[in-house]
Amino acid sequence: MIKGDVAGRIGRIAGDSGPERVLVAASFVNRVGNGLFNAASALYFTLVVGLPAAQVGAALTIAGVIGLCAGIPGGHLADRRGARAVMLVTLAVQAGSMAALVLVESWAALAVVATVDQIAAAAGGAAWGALVVRVGGQRPALFRAKLRTFVNLGVVLGTVGAGLALAADTRAAYLTLILGNAASFALCAVLLLLLPRYPVLATPPRRRRRPVVADRPFLAFTALYGAMGLQYPVVSLLLPIWISEHTEAPRWTVAALFAGNSLFCVLMQTRIGSRIETLHDGGRAFRTAGLLFLVSCPMMALAAYTPVWAAAGLILAAVFVHSLGEVWESSAGFALGFGLAPDHAQGQYQGVLGLGFSAGQALAPAILTTVVLGLGTTGWLLLAVFFAALGAAGPPLARWGTRTRPQSGVAAEVTG
Repeated sequence: MIKGDVAGRIGRIAGDSGPERVLVAASFVNRVGNGLFNAASALYFTLVVGLPAAQVGAALTIAGVIGLCAGIPGGHLADRRGARAVMLVTLAVQAGSMAALVLVESWAALAVVATVDQIAAAAGGAAWGALVVRVGGQRPALFRAKLRTFVNLGVVLGTVGAGLALAADTRAAYLTLILGNAASFALCAVLLLLLPRYPVLATPPRRRRRPVVADRPFLAFTALYGAMGLQYPVVSLLLPIWISEHTEAPRWTVAALFAGNSLFCVLMQTRIGSRIETLHDGGRAFRTAGLLFLVSCPMMALAAYTPVWAAAGLILAAVFVHSLGEVWESSAGFALGFGLAPDHAQGQYQGVLGLGFSAGQALAPAILTTVVLGLGTTGWLLLAVFFAALGAAGPPLARWGTRTRPQSGVAAEVTG
């Protein structure tokens, strides 16, 4: 009886329909592969291939910058040719490019292969957002929250697998991680073949072919969302450096904060996301996220002024608050990102949103490691105020977006 209840609960979380469960499974498989690769990729190229770290960083940066340009055209293609078809092509390209990494022996080869991978990733990301809308039906934000639950779980499991390979520290172990990620892309594509072929939605009469370029509320939200995205590397980049250089907390705290962040997001994403559907909900959730980051950042800074065990406890408490803010922020992003976009142009809208987010992530390391770390505690406090100010813009932006949506879109929001 207990096992049946657990199975039923997992089924409800995964989705209420066959297509939903297929997309959840595909997302989970793909993220397990990402977890395998991301945790060990830099070490493979530097320790096994023997490339200097600066060359590896330069190649990946070039690939990332070029890849940014593929999101918008990829999303437009998904709107016109079908998101499922575009996803299948991009997943096939990524499976091939990932497998090709095992043949890389030079900086130039790494740059070329990584660029192909990033172009496919950006185009596929935009198509993925459009596919989520079609599969999720009337509640895409809730479904995306469910997806993110399994994304986090997949990354955790993949990272555990990567840890075992890192402990082995052999060429064969690293190659297994890379080929495992390549296989995850291929399996993800096979799973997507189980989805129905959703018909392409026609552009309404007298509407722009590329409406996103004239949608000022959405472009404003894209800028806010990209800027708020600095909160992600706060936990993955800024806090570990702060712990090691400015606190007496034990080194295991770094591993504990990663595990705690991922686990908390797995447990809370669907529960919170289920309450954030409309533009109004999204605006308020964005403000709530900013206020939570306003609390978490000073807590992280204060760890530098406390005894060793108090510092560890304070850091873990800060990560708890920050993770709660992350869940509210991502839920707001789903509600506003999908809610502001018309159904027939979800691909190009998600492409623009992905471009803004990726641009913010590209700038984040330089901003956090120079400005925030350079100013010390003052930098943390400024960062907290920055997040709170961004969050405060959420409700007025949601009202602006509601006023400027076509009447049918507003009605759909109210009834959804």
